[in-house]
Amino acid sequence: MSLSENKPLLILLFVGVLMGALDIAIIGPALPAIQAEFDTTGRQLAVLFNAYVLGQLIGTQLLAKLSDRFGPRSIYIFSLVCFGGGSLLLVMAGEINALYAGRAIQGFGAGGIFPVATTVIAAQMSGRDRGPALGLIGSVWGLAFFIGPILGGIFLNLSWRWLFLVNLPIAGLLIAGAWRLLPKTGPGSQRPFDLVGLGTLMAAVVALVVAINNFDATDVWNSVTSFGVAALLGAVTILLPLFWFAEKRAADPIIRPGLLQTRQVALACVVAGGAGAMQTASVFYPAMAVASIGVSQSTAAFMLLPGVVISTLGSIAVGRLINVVGTRLLVLASLCLIFTSFMIYGRADLDVPTFLLANMISGLGSAGLIGAPLRWTILNESRPEERGAAQGLLSNITSVGRLIGAAVVGAVITSQGGGVPGYQAAFVGMGIFAIVLFAVATLLKSRSAEQLLSDEMPKPATA
Repeated sequence: MSLSENKPLLILLFVGVLMGALDIAIIGPALPAIQAEFDTTGRQLAVLFNAYVLGQLIGTQLLAKLSDRFGPRSIYIFSLVCFGGGSLLLVMAGEINALYAGRAIQGFGAGGIFPVATTVIAAQMSGRDRGPALGLIGSVWGLAFFIGPILGGIFLNLSWRWLFLVNLPIAGLLIAGAWRLLPKTGPGSQRPFDLVGLGTLMAAVVALVVAINNFDATDVWNSVTSFGVAALLGAVTILLPLFWFAEKRAADPIIRPGLLQTRQVALACVVAGGAGAMQTASVFYPAMAVASIGVSQSTAAFMLLPGVVISTLGSIAVGRLINVVGTRLLVLASLCLIFTSFMIYGRADLDVPTFLLANMISGLGSAGLIGAPLRWTILNESRPEERGAAQGLLSNITSVGRLIGAAVVGAVITSQGGGVPGYQAAFVGMGIFAIVLFAVATLLKSRSAEQLLSDEMPKPATA
């Protein structure tokens, strides 16, 4: 089916992903109000944020795999129910532990929304329409971070609880739409579910997230060698080989080992993890503007808007260009743009116009990295029965890259004494990292090789 024939379906998927993305963007404005009402510490607020991340990491791989076994409709609806249930728990929360639980359940549900949406696009659309559709879905993230603070300012005039209460009617409408529009649920796989693989993978994810959360950028050596970091990282190094061993023996593995042994998939995962790490640098752009230019924090935040707009529009354009130039050229061009922006931030004498230029270049580069090209690559290389799990893998690798990137950037800034020198050192380091990723990305398949494989993919399903 074509894009025009799938408009209602695309709207359903777009709004669902937007709802999940908005709840990442609006938590920032809500934190001061939550802190005032519950008298929480900064550490507790960090745990509240990380509860969503941890829930999302667990939910992404599990729900993506279940969508492969039982079909996208039931799992998409279940994901929306979890997201709505978590939102309701946040609205009703009377103490901090209820907030933790609500955010974790929200994150778990959100983890299933995006990979299932991508899987539906692959199943329902032809190869030439998948790129534009993925570009449209990818534009959600820029849009969420554009309108999220605006919605936060509006609803905070009523109460921070309204930020989550508004999710309930939207989730209800999406559930009704999903029941009507998404492909019907299949009978499900009769092979045993890979509980051992799931258990070892989730344990590794939890250990990694907690270790990163325990990392103290102000005291790197003592932090890395502490029990709360070193022991957990050691557990990760043990659990991941156990997971790999379990997958090789499983009748229906969570992640098929042969998928990761495909060069194109392995390269895409490396680039996605690196892109996630580089994306975290944008968190420090406002602080850089305050320290180097002397603008206020609110002005620094508004200075990010041009880059966000360009990233949103660029994601749509990049999706359409996949069929024209291929994913490799788009990824390489995006890395060149990211490198240029990092060098401007890290080496130039910043003023407002220079900052805005660097931010717009960064936004355009992000559109080609955190968007359609890598998603399309994974779809192109994965079997129809593992598309959900493959998309979940890419999402989780990007998320882990963000967590590790935030810790590394924070450590570099602190090691240089903070302030402008610290930010510049971190941005230059990220620029060098972009060069490394560029070298990796040159090994991706050419457009002609991609199109040959795409033409061999199964035809889209009919409604």
